[in-house]
Order: sequence, then structure tokens, then C-alpha cells
Amino acid sequence: MGYGEELVQQVWEKTRASFDVDPDHWREDECGAYISRHHYGHPNSEFGWKIENISGGGPDTLENLRAFHYGNSFDPARGHPKCHVTADRTGLASYERTSQPRNRDI
Repeated sequence: MGYGEELVQQVWEKTRASFDVDPDHWREDECGAYISRHHYGHPNSEFGWKIENISGGGPDTLENLRAFHYGNSFDPARGHPKCHVTADRTGLASYERTSQPRNRDI
């Protein structure tokens, strides 16, 4: 389903921001995968994302919509995300920052 730009922005704004990257351009989905604001609707991008309704058939209201990397999704029957992609922080200590966002398959 296509969503208007205002609703897309509202869903983006309620997505998790990270302290080490610009939240206007980068966020993390519920699985921890980096998504890029300008890559909404780009399934072949490493940082492409989509909006999914997590309510299991409820209305497409802001409360029911979440941003997910194209490799991830939500299982409404079980009530939790299905994670296949996450941020790659391999080899980073908890206090270190990544120089640039990166993802990996899990």
C-alpha cells in the first residue's frame, strides 16, 4: 500500500534514532537494521525500508504502522518482528562508534 509523505515522515520519526548517526538521515528498525530516510520504497538498497501494519488486520493508523528494513518484517500472529538483517557492530566495543552505518544478514 502507498502511504502519503506526511504519514511516511511520522512513521520515520517514531523509529529508533541512534546517538552516533544523523537521525534525519539514519534510523534503526525494530531489528536494529540501519535504514536511510531517502531509501524508503527502495527494496534493492542496503538501507531500503518499508512500512508494515503490525496490528494483524487493523486500520493503517500511525499507532499500527512501523518502519522495517526490506529484509525484515513483522509477524502479527506471534506479535514480534522477524529479523533477518541487523546493524553490523561486529568487533566494536560498546563505547565505539561505527564510522558509517552498515548492515549484515543474520
